[in-house]
Amino acid sequence: MAEQILLIDDDLEHSDALKTYLERLQYDVTLAATFDEVFHYLENAAWDIVLGNLLMDEKTAECVMRITGSKHYTQMIAYGSEIRLNQAMDRFGLKVVEYLLLPLNSKALALSLKRAKKINFQMRKNYRYVERLTDLHNAQNQFNQLFDAVPCYITVQDKNLRITAMNSRFEQHFGNHIGGHCYKIYKHRTSQCDKCPVVQTFQDGKTHSTEEIVTSISGKQYNVLTQTAPIKNRKGDITQVMEISTNITQIRQLQDHLTSLGLMLGSMSHGVKGMLTALDGGVYQLETGLNQKDELRVFKAFGQVKMMTDKIKKMVLEILYYAKSRELQYTTMEISAVVASVVNSIKPVALRSNVDFVVSVPDNPGEMEVDPSWMEAALINFLENAVDACAFDREKSEHQVTLAVTSSKNDTICFEITDNGIGMDQETREKMFTLFFTSKGSQGTGLGLFIAHRVICQHGGTVDVTSEQKQGSVFTINLPRKRPTHLTSNGLPPAIP
Repeated sequence: MAEQILLIDDDLEHSDALKTYLERLQYDVTLAATFDEVFHYLENAAWDIVLGNLLMDEKTAECVMRITGSKHYTQMIAYGSEIRLNQAMDRFGLKVVEYLLLPLNSKALALSLKRAKKINFQMRKNYRYVERLTDLHNAQNQFNQLFDAVPCYITVQDKNLRITAMNSRFEQHFGNHIGGHCYKIYKHRTSQCDKCPVVQTFQDGKTHSTEEIVTSISGKQYNVLTQTAPIKNRKGDITQVMEISTNITQIRQLQDHLTSLGLMLGSMSHGVKGMLTALDGGVYQLETGLNQKDELRVFKAFGQVKMMTDKIKKMVLEILYYAKSRELQYTTMEISAVVASVVNSIKPVALRSNVDFVVSVPDNPGEMEVDPSWMEAALINFLENAVDACAFDREKSEHQVTLAVTSSKNDTICFEITDNGIGMDQETREKMFTLFFTSKGSQGTGLGLFIAHRVICQHGGTVDVTSEQKQGSVFTINLPRKRPTHLTSNGLPPAIP
């Protein structure tokens, strides 16, 4: 709604021209050229701004001062000659936003009107709170204090999953993103989560809960237990949903190791069952091939049995690694020997997947202190993941995985693994080294990369990942040549990412 301006001026030509100018600026203007008109308009209507020659005569000045003084939010802007304005200040004491000299300067007038609008708006707001919303204002303050004091991450979301409110703890850890999507802020996803509890609450009006892994603005990950509650209007319609997420990271970190192992075995049971079924099928094909003396059938069956046996072997080794805490058995190894062993294991895998495997190693890379068994297993895991990323990619006709070994000046060795496979989104990059997380569905255990990453960390190394969906990934593994001295008694760094 346009601001209501009462324009007081006995110069009709000047006031008409000024009225046209103000209406062009989207103001609603009413003219008052006589005392009677001024008195009538001021007594019977509320004005946002009173503008004009407020000193047409003494009666007009007194009328304007008396009536507008009782209307708290009406703002006055006076114009006239310098002599008249001095009289107004000395004699009548009119409280005006601005005194403007004639002829009017359009910029000065515009600034005065803008200032009057701002003051008007603020005063209306203040009086509305003071006169009508005092109790509600106090209640709101108390609610805000409680809202911020709760030791949880709290957001209020609308039906589009956009955040409309948040408490200070959420803002501290995840940023102030009013209007942002929760799934982008919490997980850096491009679409809503599967079985989103907020969506479920909007649908049935009930409380729902879920456990998630979220990433803060600092890149730190937290385990959170999330619960939702509907917010309804007076008609009982759900307008928003409150989501409360409790940080249970320390609880998860302190969970008993055997309990975690039990969860792992339970989550892997379906995969083991599938492998055993496939192994039974291979054995059956092998038996029938031998009975029928069908060499092609025997060859295919043997390949299936070998592949399933390798998968079961790998899974068992991963379980043993996770279940058994052991110190690393360091040995001084030729880097070229470690690479050769890894290459011999990966070449057949890449060949079966029709992936070109390229290795780049300097002529004399030197030595390094490692646990050869686990280091080779870790590198093989990263390389198998790269081969799988290419095998899953159906959009490119040719795929390549590269292992490049380089030595840096600070006595570290870099293993860079590059593929042109399916790539990863941000959520997958952030969760890929989390226990039990897999992007391969039933084909993955959620242990491989977790263990590989842990092995690198145990050796005092780091893993950096860059990736884009449909473009491929680069894993940069930096390892010290010498055994680090800052490890704990069990071979682990003081803190494992």
